[in-house]
Amino acid sequence: MMRLKGKAALVTGSTSGIGLAMARAFAAEGADVMLNGLGEAGEIERNRAAIEAEFGVRARYNGANMLKPDEIRALVAQTEADFGHLDILVNNAGIQFVSPIEDFPDEKWEQILGINLSSAFYAMKAAIPGMKARGGGRIINLSSAHSLVASPFKSAYVAAKHGIAGLTKTAALELAQAKITVNAIAPGYVWTQLVERQIPDTMKARNMSEEEVKRNVLLAAQPTKEFVTVEQVASLAVYLASDAAASITGTTISMDGGWTAQ
Repeated sequence: MMRLKGKAALVTGSTSGIGLAMARAFAAEGADVMLNGLGEAGEIERNRAAIEAEFGVRARYNGANMLKPDEIRALVAQTEADFGHLDILVNNAGIQFVSPIEDFPDEKWEQILGINLSSAFYAMKAAIPGMKARGGGRIINLSSAHSLVASPFKSAYVAAKHGIAGLTKTAALELAQAKITVNAIAPGYVWTQLVERQIPDTMKARNMSEEEVKRNVLLAAQPTKEFVTVEQVASLAVYLASDAAASITGTTISMDGGWTAQ
C-alpha cells in the first residue's frame, strides 16, 4: 500500500532492536529514514545500505548523543536538510539500570532520565516547528508497561516512562489543532538480542532451564507468556504514522500481553 510514501521519518535508537525494526517498517511503506544510535560502524552501515537496497528509499545515519540537546537539535536539522522535511518522529532511545534507590548511582539516574525522557522533549521541541510549517506530522514515543505500573529497583526507568506518558498527553493537547498527533506505545517484554543475551546468565544464577527463565522470570508479569515481537511494535508504529490514525492522539497504547490489565 505504501502508506508512507513521500514521508520522512527519524527514529532515535534505531541501530538495533525495536528501533531498527520500526525504521525498516517505515521504509517498507515508502518513507525515507534517518537512523540514530550506538553500535559498530560497519554493522550500522550494512543496516543503512540494506534499507536503501531493499526498499528503494533514502536512509541516512547520524550518531547524535541523546544526552546532548545541541546534538539532538542537529540530528533533527540534518533530517530536514537531507530529506527536505521531517514528518514522523519516533523517540525510541532508551537505557536501563537496576538498583535499590539508596544505592542507585547519581550518574545513572541522570543518564536514564536524560536518554529516556529529556531526549524526547528536545527532539520534539526541535521537530515541531517544521511539522507545523508543513501542516502536520506524527510523533510516536516508545514507552513501556512501566509507564503504567512499577517494578522494584527500576526507579529511574519507571519515573522516566511515567514522564513520557505525561509528556505525550501534554504535547497532544498543545498540537491538537496543528494536525500533529502525539502517541506512545507501551510494550511489555519484547524479544530482542538484548533480552536473549540475558538468558544464559539467568539460567546459571537461578539453576533454571531456558524455558523456565523465559516463562517464570522474564514473562512472569505477562499473562500470555509470550514475548512481544519487534515486528508487532513496528506494525503499530506504522499504523500510528499513517492517515488512518489521524484521530488518535494523546494516548498510550499497551502492547504487553495483558500485563497492565492485572
